[in-house]
Amino acid sequence: MAQTARIVIPATGRVVEVPTGLFINNEFVSSVDSHERISVSNPATEETICSVVAGSEKDIDAAVAAARAAFSTTWGKNVTGFDRSRLLNKLADLMERDMQVLAEVESLNNGKPVKIARDFDIGDSIQCLRYYAGWADKIVGQTIEVNDKTKIAFTRHEPIGVCGQIIPWNYPINMWAWKVAPALACGCTIVMKPSELTPLTALMLSKLIAEAGFPPGVLNTIPSLGPVGGAALSRHMDVDKVAFTGSTLTGRKIMEAAAKSNLKKACHTREVTNVEAVSLELGGKSPHIIFESANLDQAANWACLGILYNTGQDCTAGSRLYVQDTIYDKFLALLVDKAKQLVIGDGFDDKSGGGPVVSKAQYDKIWSYIESGKSQGARIVLGGERRHGKGFFVDPTIFTDVTRDMKIVQDEIFGPVLSVGRFKTEQEAIALANDTSYGLGAGLHSTDANQCMRVSSALEAGTVWVNQYNTLGNNVPFGGKKQSGIGRELGSYALREYTEVKAVHWNFGEQAEWPL
Repeated sequence: MAQTARIVIPATGRVVEVPTGLFINNEFVSSVDSHERISVSNPATEETICSVVAGSEKDIDAAVAAARAAFSTTWGKNVTGFDRSRLLNKLADLMERDMQVLAEVESLNNGKPVKIARDFDIGDSIQCLRYYAGWADKIVGQTIEVNDKTKIAFTRHEPIGVCGQIIPWNYPINMWAWKVAPALACGCTIVMKPSELTPLTALMLSKLIAEAGFPPGVLNTIPSLGPVGGAALSRHMDVDKVAFTGSTLTGRKIMEAAAKSNLKKACHTREVTNVEAVSLELGGKSPHIIFESANLDQAANWACLGILYNTGQDCTAGSRLYVQDTIYDKFLALLVDKAKQLVIGDGFDDKSGGGPVVSKAQYDKIWSYIESGKSQGARIVLGGERRHGKGFFVDPTIFTDVTRDMKIVQDEIFGPVLSVGRFKTEQEAIALANDTSYGLGAGLHSTDANQCMRVSSALEAGTVWVNQYNTLGNNVPFGGKKQSGIGRELGSYALREYTEVKAVHWNFGEQAEWPL
């Protein structure tokens, strides 16, 4: 069977050749032992776009073997930082060349507006690749004084090895870049498992990996169902590290599998037990606080951005908004008016600021929470009504009169659903904000500099925004506390997740005496 699909972009008429096979050793191939396919859909129309090969456990084995061979021969310690930097910059150039077609396929498969995918997701991803290209030849250790007359010690920051990377469906290209760039900069090789809901752009980017000139096996891509490919990567004895972005529930399973296999390094933006190499970036129920001194017009803009960007499908979504009682009514009216201005529509319509949610399962989950909010007594001041017709569209929905025990206040919804509460004092605001098992992000708005410093220090979150929300920089670390993950992505801190420190003790003058 051909390992490509011809996709016609309805809005533009563009015909795109999209790879549909497994990417191993710079080639698109069939499964070793499976004829299963993954059907890929357009959430705006509910129509099938194409299908891709569904990788099996044996396919994961083949990809890991390719990654190990590359790490031992053509990558890892066998290539200079200058060469890694050159290839990453070439990859960034190719992504920039193809950004329009990548954005169109991303919109078709994920639902987000083309302009958002192109100008924000892909633009940021190009910058991310170039940022880590700059780091590739600057990974250094320390020289440590032991005894100047007889001994010295130094450290080397060495690539950790073969990395399994599992990325989500809400930012398919962005999350690909966040994980691939630091890993390749450090000299690691990769087996990538994209979400089964949105595998198309990961396969297109894999094609660019080969075009850029990366050696075969450096990056391998296996579309697969989570319980198959994700589980196989997590427990694989020849995978040195797992990096995952997704739900806390899945993160726990990955941590357990990693611990039971070879104690691989796992980075997860949430929680860790006794594993050495797992990084996890997990979920959140992030608080957003509006104090009475805030610029209310700007605070309302940022509050809308915090919950409605990407149609609320964001791990840092500011889904719990707390407003000081002295400005509550005025701010709520302003907030509702601004939220009404957002157009949720087809991603190929320039008027759309948000698209459909990604799948029927996600759509049903969001509506179950909206119905729960209604049944538990919260008051809807905006939205809460289903649209008719095709597409998984959910309009902005705002609840007031909420209490802490409501599911819409406690659980991560991952949709454009906002709970608005009120507070009297700064101490009460902090207590409400920290009353969650999550700790990924938090925000506050105030023109009192002392208050900004006090509250940002007191908030229990890996990222705190002051007088803004949801803005990130490739040079600034990102990650969570509590059940929002472990490890850090972005910035120089991400390099730690893909390197191990080796200490070398060098004796040049001491003579050992024996016997003791």
